[in-house]
Amino acid sequence: MPFVQLSIDLGAQDPSAAEDACFQRGALSVTLADAADDPVLEPAPGTTPLWPRVRLTALFPGGADGPALVTGLARSLTLPAAGLDWELVEDRAWEREWLKDFRPMRFGRRLWICPGGQSAPDPDARVLELDPGLAFGTGTHPTTASCLDWLDAADLAGRTVLDYGCGSGVLALAALRLGAAAACAVDIDPQALLAARQNAARNRLGSQLEVMATDELRDGEWDVVLANILAGPLVELAPRLAAHTRPGGSIVLAGMLESQAEGVAATYRPWFDMHRFSNRDGWTVLSGRKRIPAAG
Repeated sequence: MPFVQLSIDLGAQDPSAAEDACFQRGALSVTLADAADDPVLEPAPGTTPLWPRVRLTALFPGGADGPALVTGLARSLTLPAAGLDWELVEDRAWEREWLKDFRPMRFGRRLWICPGGQSAPDPDARVLELDPGLAFGTGTHPTTASCLDWLDAADLAGRTVLDYGCGSGVLALAALRLGAAAACAVDIDPQALLAARQNAARNRLGSQLEVMATDELRDGEWDVVLANILAGPLVELAPRLAAHTRPGGSIVLAGMLESQAEGVAATYRPWFDMHRFSNRDGWTVLSGRKRIPAAG
């Protein structure tokens, strides 16, 4: 039997009341989405902010009365009925439905990221199996894609890698797949740490990846340090990230707008010889080599 799917344009209204109203009327699930292409780029630690304009989609059993749902919800939420739509949708494998638009993606020459159940067309590909998830990082964002391009071009054989602000762990896992000996992935978000561990196990890389909360990271140096976060935190973290990079090692910084790149680069120049690796869709990735102290 088809399901009844109801969509509500909530605008700037708090969605909690709409969620409750839908569940009270028998909704099986409720999903919130960005209604106006306003990405949330820099949430404060421990917060889960929503978009300025929100669109709610609720799924009801097939026997539900669509017009009655529209009328009742419009009245209880004091919204115009014209802002609510309903339709019948056929049953399907909902847990996989949202992945239908994702396809294998290549980064650089060798690296491919493939959603579950799909394979890379190149038999010699270095493949990560990774689905989009709650933790940021599948390769679709320009900053992540550029970092993956950098990793594919680098000589990582036997190197150690620190992924600071790891999200899904995609950068650390890509480095391991491309030949790194060991990697450490850190983040402030427990959801990210869970995703990184699950993705490592899924790709049989768990024995090479150490995952920990940011405040658990102690002294140590890595051959390659990656930080795909945002300009403000990159500036604040410069001394710490420099200390974690071994002399002669590489640092890759991402998550900044092109207009912010020079300010970030200047913060790292006391330790690194910096240059721009890429500019893509208004986002810049910087890379640098840590200077080796002069002998004597």
